[in-house]
Formats: sequence, structure tokens, C-alpha cells
Amino acid sequence: QVRLVESGGGLVQTGGSLRLSCVAFGFTLNTYAMSWYRQAPGKERELVADISSAGQRIDYADSVRGRFTISRDNTKNTVYLQMNNVQNEDTALYYCKARGGVGRPIYWGQGTQVTVVS
Repeated sequence: QVRLVESGGGLVQTGGSLRLSCVAFGFTLNTYAMSWYRQAPGKERELVADISSAGQRIDYADSVRGRFTISRDNTKNTVYLQMNNVQNEDTALYYCKARGGVGRPIYWGQGTQVTVVS
């Protein structure tokens, strides 16, 4: 069964850190670009970070640049999002997305909740 499973979310204090993981099942990630998105209550889903299939191109939303780091380990079929110095506005449901390019599938995970408390 093809799926993406996120984990690592939870409660974290302002200024703290979390590492999210996204594991692929039923397919291999090494030919897929991967992204982390988030959606806060009442807001649209937004792109947080993106990494190309081999990891050579990385982009971040301005709101997280310098605090979050996306990485991947294709040998483990896993993508990570290291979140440092989290702020209240980082509270959201975080999703990972795999996209294979033109004519190829797009997969989404079910999300992992991150809640930042003061």
C-alpha cells in the first residue's frame, strides 16, 4: 500500500525544537521531490520547505528560513524537518508530500500536529 506516514509532532515550548519524520511505504523516495506543508486552523495550507530528489536543491518559506532544515535519507526512504527556535505561529498540522514530476503521482501524508506553547 502506497502511503506517507509523518511522525514527531507534539507539544513544544516557544524557542524549543522538534524533528518531524516522513516515511514512505510502497514506493521509493529517491526519484521524488519532497515537501513539507503546514496548515493552521482557519488558514490555507502553505509550503514550508522543499527538497529535490537528490537533495541538491532546497527552498524554504521566508517565515521558517534560518530556523527549519529539510533533509532526506533515501536509504531510509525518509524525509525530515528539523524545527528549531519554534514560535507560536508554527503551530499547525504538518504534512509531507511526494511528487514524481510530470505525469507521475503525487502522494500526501495524513499529517502530524505541532503545537507551540508559551
